[in-house]
Amino acid sequence: MAKLSSLLYTLFFVLVYITCPSYSIKVYNVISFGAKPNGRVDSTPAFLNAWAAACASTDSATINVPKGRYLLGSSLAFKGGCKSSDITFQIDGTLVAPADYRVLGRGYNWVSFEGVSGVSIIGGALDAKGQALWSCKLAAAGTNCPSGATTLSFTNSNNIRIHGLRSLNSQMFHIVFNGCENVHVERLKIIAADDSPNTDGIHVQLSRNVVIMNSKIQTGDDCISIGPGTKNLWIERVTCGPGHGISIGSLAKDPEELGVQNVTVKKAVFIGTQNGLRIKSWARPSTGFVQRVRFLGAVMKNVQNPLVIDQHYCPHNINCPTQVSGVRISDVIYRGIRGTSATPIAIKFDCSSKNPCTGIRLENVNLTCSNQLEAQSFCTNAVGKTLGLVQPNMSCL
Repeated sequence: MAKLSSLLYTLFFVLVYITCPSYSIKVYNVISFGAKPNGRVDSTPAFLNAWAAACASTDSATINVPKGRYLLGSSLAFKGGCKSSDITFQIDGTLVAPADYRVLGRGYNWVSFEGVSGVSIIGGALDAKGQALWSCKLAAAGTNCPSGATTLSFTNSNNIRIHGLRSLNSQMFHIVFNGCENVHVERLKIIAADDSPNTDGIHVQLSRNVVIMNSKIQTGDDCISIGPGTKNLWIERVTCGPGHGISIGSLAKDPEELGVQNVTVKKAVFIGTQNGLRIKSWARPSTGFVQRVRFLGAVMKNVQNPLVIDQHYCPHNINCPTQVSGVRISDVIYRGIRGTSATPIAIKFDCSSKNPCTGIRLENVNLTCSNQLEAQSFCTNAVGKTLGLVQPNMSCL
């Protein structure tokens, strides 16, 4: 009986092998399309032609970028509508931007994917050479500088995977997901100087079912920023620093905004950052909200503001709105968070007087002040409770 079962099992797989079509992958090497790995000749047309061929394929497709440096001298937009639902960029080299920041700086994006499905980026590096633009912005005459381009953006796309990519010296945001669904990001390394302006590591908005894991982000702004319309976001084992922390917001930029919900940040590590875990909104009317947020197991190492809710956000204190934030914040849990604060105020919850924060819960939080002063908390218009050991004392809650 056992031999008969084994024989039937084998016959089943033989029949499957015979009757099912073979799985094939078409490979497109950018060098075959004219790309030059010397970092001097513009390879933009070659990349676009390789994409067009992969996009037109009815099979799974891989666009191979061998070792070398490839100059992409203008904005590069990969459009959707492909026959192939599985296209992988296998990058073993580095894509480099022009030395003149003005070439990209007046556009919105350097490398963009629009309306695509089933795209993966594996390995490689993107060097946007943003240092000169940062210097322009930081100089006295910074008002004459272009805004700068996002290094890599995905818009209205789904089933996206990024693994092992490095993003260096972005002019503006490093990576943006806008209107996307089912995104998995892992083992990213993002690097920019700590004074580089507006160089958010990863920005997510109007997107759902996004996972960001096992990544290291060093930048001059938020390591991860979470905008309106984000739902079901999971962030785990991300190391941040330098940077401004992981932020929900800023919200209330517009009076009509979608909410942020179902966000989990687990086992993040913050090293010398301006903020740790932050929720921020401008003090103006808004239909926005933040709900069902879980901050779990974070470690703070000499962080200036470890836990922050700021509903009077105005980073440069110029032309600040004088209204009241309409953003409603509820059901936010801080659990198992420990480490050191570089300032005495380790926890600051500054909520809206019109819409107080509700359902705030702190469980087993232990934050001390790194300069030997006693750590303190500050909260206003915040309603919630504490469980277990919570340090500093949260009598203001």
